[in-house]
Amino acid sequence: MEITNKGRLHITTSPNSLLDYLSIIISYVFHPIILIAYTVGYLLYLNPMVFVGFDEDGKILVLLRILGTSVLMPLITVVLLKALGFVSTVRLETQKERIIPYVACITFFFWSYYVSKKLNDPFELRAFLLSLFLIATVSLIVNNYFKISMHALGFGGINALFVLMLFNDRMNDGFIFTISFLLAGLVSMARLKRNNHHPIEIYAGYFLGALVQVFSWWFLL
Repeated sequence: MEITNKGRLHITTSPNSLLDYLSIIISYVFHPIILIAYTVGYLLYLNPMVFVGFDEDGKILVLLRILGTSVLMPLITVVLLKALGFVSTVRLETQKERIIPYVACITFFFWSYYVSKKLNDPFELRAFLLSLFLIATVSLIVNNYFKISMHALGFGGINALFVLMLFNDRMNDGFIFTISFLLAGLVSMARLKRNNHHPIEIYAGYFLGALVQVFSWWFLL
């Protein structure tokens, strides 16, 4: 049990059951940064309607570019912050610890979107990358008031992207579509199980992520 920088009581518990361990594993496997890699991988290799005309080498270059700027660099930033003592844990459990990572993500995500725009990547990828930049920006502002769920933000954006793709005939895989929503619920329950968030922080994150993705799609039309 600890008091955060905002004077909020935060309960930390050691894993003492199978469900606790599963909650930890789920939180790491579907970490918000890792979700970016999953989504880009889906657009590149599982969706036959997005990267039409790209050969294997072209897809690999896109994958490496996005993973480098939007996944690897944010992860390295957090690890360095932990090594230098700026954060107590890579889980970034307090609002104060999230400030520098948010600023770093804003920088990396904007660069990733800018390069994608200049290279004229498929619309769906550009809309997704723009939403990452905007979500990180909005999250930095919201972080001043409460600790919004980054996991929920990520799934809210991804679910909204898939809905938009479905209604615009850019997705025909009902299995992936359904699984993405089921995983959103599973990860949210895992975060609640570990007392990482209050329900309102989960709901706010999910709907904010979805709203930003819809705006990004509309803005690029």
